[in-house]
Amino acid sequence: MTAAASPDQSASSNTGSEALRRDVRMLGHELGTVLRELGRPGTFERVEDIRAVSRARRDGEPGAEERLRSILAGLSSEEAGDLIRALTCFFDLANLAEDRHRIRVLRDRERQRYPESRKESIGDALDRLKAAGLSGARARDLLNRIDIDLVFTAHPTEAKRRTVRATLRRLRDDLVGLENPDLLQRERDRLLHRIRTDLACLWETDSLRPTKPTVLDEVDRSLFVADALWRVAPDLTASARRALRRVFPDEDPGQGSVQPFLRFGSWIGGDRDGNPFVTADVTRQTLLRLRRAAIEHHLRDCAELLGTLTISNAYHAVSPELEQAIADARTAHPDLADYLDTTHPAERYRHFLRVVRYRLRLTLKADPFAALPDGAYTNGDALADDLRLIADSLRRNDHADLAGQTVQAWIDRAAVFGLHLAKLDIREDSSQLHDTIAQLFATLDPSVSYTTADETARQTLLTQPIDPVAARSIDHSTLDERNRETLALFELIHRVASQGGVGSLGIFIVSMTHHPSDVLAVHFLARVAAARLADPQDAAALTRGSWLPTAPLFETIDDLQRSVETLTALLDQPDYAAALRRHGNRQHVMVGYSDSTKDGGYLAANVELFDAQQRLAELTERRGVELVVFHGRGGSLGRGGGPAARGILSLPPDSVGGCIRITEQGEVLAERYDDSEIARRHLEQVSYATLRVSGEAAEPIPADWRAFVAAAAEASRRAYRRLITDPAFIAFFSQATPIDTIEDLPIGSRPARRRAAERQLSSLRAIPYTFAWTQNRSLITGFFGMGYGLVHAASDGKADAADACDWALCRQMYADWPFFRAMIDNAELALAKADLPITRRYAELTEDPSVGECVLRLLTEEHATARATVLAITQRDELLADTPWLARSIQVRNRYVDPLNYLQAELMQRRRRSTDEDEQRQIDHLMRMAVQGVAAGLRTTG
Repeated sequence: MTAAASPDQSASSNTGSEALRRDVRMLGHELGTVLRELGRPGTFERVEDIRAVSRARRDGEPGAEERLRSILAGLSSEEAGDLIRALTCFFDLANLAEDRHRIRVLRDRERQRYPESRKESIGDALDRLKAAGLSGARARDLLNRIDIDLVFTAHPTEAKRRTVRATLRRLRDDLVGLENPDLLQRERDRLLHRIRTDLACLWETDSLRPTKPTVLDEVDRSLFVADALWRVAPDLTASARRALRRVFPDEDPGQGSVQPFLRFGSWIGGDRDGNPFVTADVTRQTLLRLRRAAIEHHLRDCAELLGTLTISNAYHAVSPELEQAIADARTAHPDLADYLDTTHPAERYRHFLRVVRYRLRLTLKADPFAALPDGAYTNGDALADDLRLIADSLRRNDHADLAGQTVQAWIDRAAVFGLHLAKLDIREDSSQLHDTIAQLFATLDPSVSYTTADETARQTLLTQPIDPVAARSIDHSTLDERNRETLALFELIHRVASQGGVGSLGIFIVSMTHHPSDVLAVHFLARVAAARLADPQDAAALTRGSWLPTAPLFETIDDLQRSVETLTALLDQPDYAAALRRHGNRQHVMVGYSDSTKDGGYLAANVELFDAQQRLAELTERRGVELVVFHGRGGSLGRGGGPAARGILSLPPDSVGGCIRITEQGEVLAERYDDSEIARRHLEQVSYATLRVSGEAAEPIPADWRAFVAAAAEASRRAYRRLITDPAFIAFFSQATPIDTIEDLPIGSRPARRRAAERQLSSLRAIPYTFAWTQNRSLITGFFGMGYGLVHAASDGKADAADACDWALCRQMYADWPFFRAMIDNAELALAKADLPITRRYAELTEDPSVGECVLRLLTEEHATARATVLAITQRDELLADTPWLARSIQVRNRYVDPLNYLQAELMQRRRRSTDEDEQRQIDHLMRMAVQGVAAGLRTTG
């Protein structure tokens, strides 16, 4: 198989693209060889014929579509499986080559710009801030105020097996190896042989998991990013220090004056919302696995430094403080003596590093849920304190470079990763919290009918003192299973936190926060757990509220609109305000991009999210509370995806203030963090954007701008709601998308629905909802309603076509308002990726043809309106005209994705006609493969 691949995402020209074409040709040729040698007879020729007909269809050749459909309809199940496997393998290889090309482009740009910083880097941000009048001292303070927290989730959108990822990683490394100009021919031959064998294995590897992963499988799967993050995180801090010295040469930052500003969190093992498999025991095991991974990484750093710091006292003595620390360790731990005496007596750094290793090993063996033994590290700060003794001694003894490079990197890692690697967030649905409380009141106060209490009564009940005697009398066995698990969770949190392990925990997120009582429920359950476990005389434990900062999650349009009202009521509540003060008066608020879009459509969700954040920032500013907005973004455009820097720069500046939390979901983890260079670039762009939005003075948003987008959002929401409430919509969604297959995919532990027994749209999670619309190429969550809304606002409701509107105000907003520009640019990309002629093939699958025609007409009309609107605002003739490489990428990929879409539709037809159980199982397997193939071709699931 050979083909020209699309240019890399970050490439703005064709410079160096020959290397990309070379890689794709070589990988395609090797894949073709594998198909000839290992495939069934005729497989290679059949795949090539189908690709040729697909290209002819895209080129408008008469009859090509009919020929393509006829060929696919005539494939046997075995032949269909071979086609899916071949095209999926090709997409995997093309994606691999594009990623490699992206790295080449990044390195080339950095080389060309040196000594200046490359664009969208920390240095670039500081250059811009200096030009805007920022002093060196303020720049340093800003860097130390920045707090970026990236939180990994196990949302089921990662369709690729870890085994396949490992093979692709080896192929990537061999591609890099082939670029070495000093390779001998025998070395090149060895690499090519390894590529061939890996391709052969890839071809014959089952791409589907046999069963859904367990939650702990997902925890282990997430740890694959640890190595890349461990290497990259300290590099970002070092880059910030270098950039500060370059941009502000009079400002001597010193090695430690800029502290690490990146943090990492995780939901995996702590996200209970709708996932019955996340139990208290699973959360406990997750904490242990994260802790073990962190300590093992620290031990590897220690081993590396033991091999480096062989400096002898005969040439440079160590500091008195370091000598005293060694002596103190000998006294505190007599069993260390023999261990230390095996080291050269003059190599005092290595003596102390053996002390550090001893303490790390002691920490690794210790039970973190009980009192730690003497000598074990309590947290990453304690480890960093020991490492600073080494760094300070080196600096005072003529080895500042050694201290500033190797040792400082480890100190920075201790600050970023601690002994927990990633802080574990806990998330639970508000309804589950209330269910548990209602059942607890049967023991705590049987006279209370919590279920029927109104909001005011609930707030009163949730803030009343807890009777420790009554709390300790609660018998777990008398609770329903899910409520028993909820209480066990809060008891686990109490045990972890009271043993000094609160640093391993992040925040408690309350999904579907509708009222203040939803958040107060967390504090109530935390006090019940304390009353059951704490010393009855410990008044602080009984009244403290939650050990963890508690974040309401506003997900629907209505909840976003009421968010200020909800938070105001919480801040007015004395017990909650006291608990907030114990957390440094820092209020976390999470906003959901996925469910808000599913609820109100693309434009309404974007506008309501922006408006809610702005109003929350104004509220917390008045109350003297620090706001941290947690952005529940997904990978797709309909779920808050798109370029990371663009997304951050489009936020209300007052809502950032240096602190930001963002989820990294599903396939995004592999796309952004599997390769350390791509990970570094992503983190660099996130840091750049956060610095800019936090450091640049923000101009007030003109009232007419806000009034315009508010009117457009309301009209857009009406249009979207008309679509999803149309009687034909549910039938279309269930019959013209592969939603049934997506729900059954073994790609995540969490069910696709919040309530499995309910088949309504409201119970379906936003992720599979978006996934399904991506598969049938309509991508409605990325644009639907936007065109109608903008036209309605631009014409005061008097026109229904883009060419009848005055777009002057929108063009001004597009030029000067990052939020509006990002919203239009992301929609433009969704419109360019959508392919409604492909969607038409799926529409034919509806049982009632009028249903298919009705919904397809609505989709087609809105796509045309949105397209015309975007072109009118951007003043361009075609979508993506300013990024021709991206337009070309989509065009080229479409030729290869189309056969999979047509085959998927054919398989859906076969499944509905089949009455044979064995055939049905076979088709189901092929459908799952096809879903994976389309996702690989589009480089997104949803």
